[in-house]
Amino acid sequence: MKNLVILLSLMLNTGVLTAGEIALTFDDAPTPGRDFMSGKEKTDKIIKGLKSEGVDDALFFLTTQYINNDSIKRINRYTKQGFHIANHSHAHISAKKNTPNDFLLDFYQSHLLTKDLNNLLKLHRFPYLHYGKTPEDREYIYSALKELGYEIGYVTVDNFDWYLNGQLVEALKKDQKVNYKNLSKLYVDVLWENIQFYDALAKANLGRSPKHVLLLHENEMAALFIDDLVKHIKSKGWKIISPQEAYSDPISKQYNSSMSFNKQGRIAAIAHSKGVDKALLRHKNENTAYLDGKIKEYKVFE
Repeated sequence: MKNLVILLSLMLNTGVLTAGEIALTFDDAPTPGRDFMSGKEKTDKIIKGLKSEGVDDALFFLTTQYINNDSIKRINRYTKQGFHIANHSHAHISAKKNTPNDFLLDFYQSHLLTKDLNNLLKLHRFPYLHYGKTPEDREYIYSALKELGYEIGYVTVDNFDWYLNGQLVEALKKDQKVNYKNLSKLYVDVLWENIQFYDALAKANLGRSPKHVLLLHENEMAALFIDDLVKHIKSKGWKIISPQEAYSDPISKQYNSSMSFNKQGRIAAIAHSKGVDKALLRHKNENTAYLDGKIKEYKVFE
């Protein structure tokens, strides 16, 4: 355990992390719009940001309770641009906090609403990254997914982008002044730190850097700053790859129902299955109090 801590520290602080590959994935599409940014505007900004930085493919996991006559147009906007879609449940319920049958009823509803859409990849991403409460529950759910041809839309890089977005939304509701330049820097820095952390974790436990899958959300922060994030990732020598290529990595086969720690992604799950303590498998950015401090440090809101 001590050796792992030392290795992670060295890799993160001496600049020995080598360039990697990563796919961009967005949960909860098509999330409804707000007063300061409509759903259509959000979709248009995300597309523009990705395309402006040469990202030809990304994956949008659909929460189908948001699908209606207007939002389906947003989904079609993504697919017409060459991006892909996948399944993220209907009502965003937890497989850990609901019975397997209740969870699967929700999944089947989302399956029926998405099965005929264009550019669909048969991947399911569990809400909250909860795969099920017990090994038996996880095996039951996974077997049901496989019967319909689905695999798990796992992530390798977890983060709290959703919390940063929530703080922006609350600030705008209170008519606070937002320093968008500083907010962009915070967004990019936090996500890049998490990418580095999970890549170091992979090297410590797999002996290599896998084809990564970055968890993002289809939210206002992504709409505002996805181009800045991609630009930064590329400036570090990393390559943005397609979701299909990312999910071809051997770790896509390294899942079994005995894995009990999935909520920080596939790399953390593999490390935990090898005996690594949970406390070492989560970056400090994945803490709301810590992020509150970072927001103040970056002087985002006035």
